[in-house]
Amino acid sequence: MCTAATYNSKDFYFGRTLDYEFSYGDSIVIMPRNFPLVFRSMGRMENHYAMIGMAHVEDGCPLFYDAVNEKGLGMAGLNFVGNAFYRDKEAGKDNVSQFEFISWILSQCDSVGAARALLERINIDNEQFNERLPAAQLHWIIADKDGAITVESVREGLRVYDNPAGVLTNNPPFDMQMMNLNNYMGLSPKDPENSFSDKLNLSRYSRGMGGMGLPGDLSSQSRFVRVAFVKMNSVSGESEKESVSQFFHILNSVDQQRGCCDVGGGKCFLLYYSICLNQNSGKFLYRCFPVFIAYECVKFLTYSLRMSITSSRSSTL
Repeated sequence: MCTAATYNSKDFYFGRTLDYEFSYGDSIVIMPRNFPLVFRSMGRMENHYAMIGMAHVEDGCPLFYDAVNEKGLGMAGLNFVGNAFYRDKEAGKDNVSQFEFISWILSQCDSVGAARALLERINIDNEQFNERLPAAQLHWIIADKDGAITVESVREGLRVYDNPAGVLTNNPPFDMQMMNLNNYMGLSPKDPENSFSDKLNLSRYSRGMGGMGLPGDLSSQSRFVRVAFVKMNSVSGESEKESVSQFFHILNSVDQQRGCCDVGGGKCFLLYYSICLNQNSGKFLYRCFPVFIAYECVKFLTYSLRMSITSSRSSTL
């Protein structure tokens, strides 16, 4: 139950929400250029781009949920349960496990175009990190200032889609999400005209009626429509303060409120964090919603990839 989006003003922004019924333990992780990466099938990588993102660190290995590298390429993995399908390792392919996919792409690629080329050789295999952490069923958005793609590993093979909306949620598959937007082409941020009948004297009685029909439920398909509409019609000033504020407002349009999505067993989906990556400056901004204390407090914190890209040790903040 997550949502990712891109946004352009003077700079380019990329981010997501993470909604779940529990947390694995999320940390901001800075991975410097010369931090050694060891892939299960692809060997050791000593030289790579620096990156920053949210990750769960297990046995000293950052398992990224989302990240941006020093070249301004961003990537996020979102739940794709029931549709994601990973294969056994294949000879002649770059066999990369699901949990190392973000590191594999962002360590080597400086653009969406470079990622496309790397994806032509890849097989996302079904190896799990350990017995406690099976392979998560995900699909991914990869984005830079020039565009975005969606990557889905399904039974039919690896699917790479152009993503002109710059948005990703969960199920159904991405091509179906884009097809569904056709049902909402009549939505508008402007006041509607009476096209119902010229025989009836109909007029607006409220502002915002051009958006009537915009879905408001918490399902992934409805969130895709809502955040795409909000993002595509958002306007902000060019300053970072204005742009970041507007970007978080875009993500706020699909907030998960505690108790509104009951998943059984006394649990419900919660919004754990929202992030915003300025892919021009390397700044990583996030809002964390700690749900383990009796009161709700919201932290606004900022880190910059530019501050630490040459150390030999990864940093967990």
